[in-house]
Amino acid sequence: MDKWDKRFMDMAYVVASWSSCYKENRQVGAVIVRDKRILTTGYNGASSGLVSCKEKGECLRVKLGIASGTRHELCYAVHAEQNAIIQAAKQGISVDGATIYVTHQPCAICTKMIINSGIKRIVYKEGYPDDFSWQLLNESGILIQKFEDLE
Repeated sequence: MDKWDKRFMDMAYVVASWSSCYKENRQVGAVIVRDKRILTTGYNGASSGLVSCKEKGECLRVKLGIASGTRHELCYAVHAEQNAIIQAAKQGISVDGATIYVTHQPCAICTKMIINSGIKRIVYKEGYPDDFSWQLLNESGILIQKFEDLE
């Protein structure tokens, strides 16, 4: 494992701690990097100006009995990967050719955004129940690496 991979994955977990999701196990962080420089970060949380689940004291998905990995549209949170890509767009920063370090494997929606953004490598640590994401990644040619395999 490259010491930089460890540093950036550690940073993804720091960013995840900023999550406004009610459930601790759903705290996800992302760091987009190119040439050993952090371009942007993102964590999962409610859209700007909206009250978060943490502030409400409940998770809408849990309340509705929605299984993990499904019905992403029924959630107040914007995913960490989405927020990192959105921040790059807002700041006029190209992520083409970059690596994204994510605490969890991206879902299919985030995977599609990663593919279209030009990110070429994904490093993640924890799995996520989304087989379609794997299918998209296998077809895309993006390098995806589980962090533990790099150690």
